This record gives sequence, structure tokens and C-alpha cells, in this order.
Amino acid sequence: MRRGASLYLPFLPTDRIRRTERTNGGLPDSPLVTAQRLKQSMVLAAACRKALALGLVPGMPLTQVRAMVPGLDVRHADPAGDAALLERIGRFVVRRVTPLVATAGADGLWLDLTGAAHLHGGERQACAGLLRFCARLGLEARIAVASNGAAADALARYGPERLTLCPQDSEQAALAPLPVAALRIEQAIVDRMRRFGLERIGELAAVARGPLVRRFGKDVLLKLDRALGRAPEPFDPIVPRDAPAATLRFAEPIGGAETIARAIGDLLDELAERLREAGLGARALLLVCERVDRQQQRVAIGAARATRDKAHLLRLLGRRIETIDPGFGIDSMRLVAVRTEPLGATVLPGDFAAPKPVPDLAQLIDLIAGRIGEKRLYRFSAVESDVPERGIRRIGPLDTPIPWPDAWARPPRLLPRPEPIDNVVAELPDAPPRRFTWRGRTYVLVGGDGPERIYGEWWRHGRERDAVRDYFHVEDESGARFWLFRRGDGEDLRTGDLSWWMQGGCG
Repeated sequence: MRRGASLYLPFLPTDRIRRTERTNGGLPDSPLVTAQRLKQSMVLAAACRKALALGLVPGMPLTQVRAMVPGLDVRHADPAGDAALLERIGRFVVRRVTPLVATAGADGLWLDLTGAAHLHGGERQACAGLLRFCARLGLEARIAVASNGAAADALARYGPERLTLCPQDSEQAALAPLPVAALRIEQAIVDRMRRFGLERIGELAAVARGPLVRRFGKDVLLKLDRALGRAPEPFDPIVPRDAPAATLRFAEPIGGAETIARAIGDLLDELAERLREAGLGARALLLVCERVDRQQQRVAIGAARATRDKAHLLRLLGRRIETIDPGFGIDSMRLVAVRTEPLGATVLPGDFAAPKPVPDLAQLIDLIAGRIGEKRLYRFSAVESDVPERGIRRIGPLDTPIPWPDAWARPPRLLPRPEPIDNVVAELPDAPPRRFTWRGRTYVLVGGDGPERIYGEWWRHGRERDAVRDYFHVEDESGARFWLFRRGDGEDLRTGDLSWWMQGGCG
């Protein structure tokens, strides 16, 4: 008994943008649409649920959309980014749910659950797990299960429930009330059918096959037969690419550091060739040493930039040889590129008068990170947020940071989170403090500037709807400068409890 499922992501383009902005601290809840160029005009490509509620429909001219909703958040459509995310989800489903998964258009997946659903507690539990996975990614999803992929796809896209399980041999009854567009028929043919009074699949299935073919073509009949299980559905499965790897087995167990280093060099030769054939570079390598007692020794290294440089990778792995305990000997070694990125040819300047190239710091960064740890080497980048502790994030050492706006003066040192200060002497509502105690030390201030008022981000948390912070730049008797804020505007207790906090300072 064959069972197929369809996972439908109705708002994949906008959900993907929201997911990225949520990670970077952006605004996640405003109506959002994407636009693309069609011939000589820009049209709406996708819309989120809130935008659809405003009457916006994909295909509308962008000028009409902006006239209907002034100030609407419009982004450029990115079909390649949507397809990449969909493929990543498909590879996850291949690894965790069923090995037979295929893309269903640009916003869905087909799954062959035959013989796999019972491994996850049944069809309902398997489908519910996929819905929870999509929810964790910030993606709205619907799913349906039927005897074939076409019927499951129609129920997932047009069915009344978010999770639909169609019993075996009940597809015709389940599909009968759905619109004919659920069969993935062209819109022009759907409009023609509507003029003949054919709006539901049940009505279409009741029409004689001969007149149906003469009026609407063979393609309509083929799609109807596929949905009813009378014709097969093409299935092009997603085949996950194995991580490039190289394996070396020894006739006799090895244990010396020099022998291990030579073996690593041989593994890197083989791995570099495989990466070169695939046009990839390694960002992370995992060395697995299998000992004679069946215990494993693992060594992991990372690179700030994709590379196939054997000498550099050998230098990084060589520094970690001392962490390998060979025990009674190592039987085999395996080197896996667990993270790769496309790596093409490097363009070298051919003009002798060209300016001196900027030195590449990637190898130096890798060496430093190998000594102190990757998480301790980073840069700071600004994030679009009014709240200071949310307005900055860590990025990779080679990533390009977003500078802080020049109009917003900020101290060079911000605390990871504000710290409370005590014994504050200040005049309400707008005067800077004259004295405070922080970390057990009392500071007497000689000057101050402010306040700079920052309001809570009500679109993130409802409790920040009335929140207010008043910030002050202050200086003490020794010349040290601090950046303080008071919760509340000094008049209305709904805006804050009038407590004082340390946000950062100079030095």
C-alpha cells in the first residue's frame, strides 16, 4: 500500500526573509511582499498572510500595490534563495523521515512515506513532527497524506485542515469539493472551465472523458487521473550529496606523531583532489582515528575562508596531533570535509602598475583561532534596533561589519547586558545624576549630557509598549565617562520603575 505526503509552504519567500531578519534583530511583524520584473513592469511575486489580508494578491502591478498600501515593506524576489532553503529542508527530511523526497514546485515537497511512517509512530506523528520542524524555522506549513502525491498535494494546498490524512481509496471523495485549480491546471483553462460551470473536482470527474479532452486538452485529463490514482506521477528524488572524505587503512597499527603527520598529508592530498573536482573548498575538517580497541580519536579544525591549501590545512592539523591518544595503535584514519563552500579560481592582477594587493589574513586568523578558540575571535556589527544591547552582534573575523550611524553617538564599550547601579542622586525628571554607586564603588559626577529617550520595541514584546529609557552621558571627577539610563520618563510609573542602570562607557 503506497502512501505519499505533500508538505506545502504557502509563504516560503516572505517567511524566509522574516527568518533572516529575526536572526539579525530586524522587524518581524510588519506586512511584507516581494516583487519581480515581468516584461517591462514590476509585479507582486509573493505576499505574507498580513499582506493578503490587506487585499494584495500575487501578480498585481507594484504601482497599484503601493497605492493601496502606502509605506508597504517591498523586497526583491529571490527565487534562488527560496529554492536553496527548500532543498535544505528536503535534505533534512531525507535524513530524518524518508529517503524518497522530491520538490513540488517552488514551495513544496513530496514525500514517499511507504514503509517509513511506522518508524516515527505513524503517519500523524510523522507529519506533526515535520510541522513542528517548520515552525522552529519560522515557516508556516501544511501537510497532507494520500495514496499518491498529486492527491496529497491538492489536499495540502486547498484542504480545510492544516494536517490532512486521507484514508486509502478515498481520494475521489476527499478531492470532490476542492476547486479545479488544485489539480495544478493553468489559470486560463480554469477560467474557461468556470464559464462552463465546472468549478469543483467532483464536477469535473463527472464529465465524459471525450468532451473533456476536446474542450480542454489531454493535459487536464492526465492531471485528473494522477490525482485519482489512475496514472503514475513523475518523481525526481532529492539525492543528498555525501561530504567529501578520504580514508586510509594501515597494514600495521601506527602510533608515532611523525607517522600520523605523514598519514594526514596523504589524506589531504586525496581530499584536496576531490574538493577540486567538485569545485569546493573546505571550511571545517574532521579527522577520525580508529584505534585497535575500537575507540575513536577525533580532531576538528575550521577555516575562516574556504580553502584547498594543503600546506595550510596540514599546519592546522599538525598543531592538534598532540591531542590524539593512539593507545595501542591506530588502524585507520578518515578525513571528512564536514563543511564546504564553492571555491573557484582566484583572479590575479596582470598589470604591473596595479596597486599592491591587500594581504590575505585568512591563514593568520585560522592559526590564532586554533590557539585561542574560534568563538574568541570575532568582529562587531551593528543591527537595526533601538535598544543598545540588541543593536550589536558578533560576526566572523572576515565578515564585513555594518557601521553604527554617525548621528547616534555611542560609547566604545557596551556591557553585554545593563547592570544596576545604586545610591543614585538625581533631580527628576530630566537632570543627569550627580552621584551613584556601581560595583561597590561610589562615583561623584562633575558633568552630564542628556537625556536621550529610547522607547521599547513594542513589536517584539507587548510588555515594552509603554517602556521608556532616558540615557545620559556623564563624567566623574577623574575624567572617566559612563553611559547610564533610567527606566521611565520620571513622571508616569507605567513607563518604568525609575531604577538606574549602567549601559557602557569609555575605557
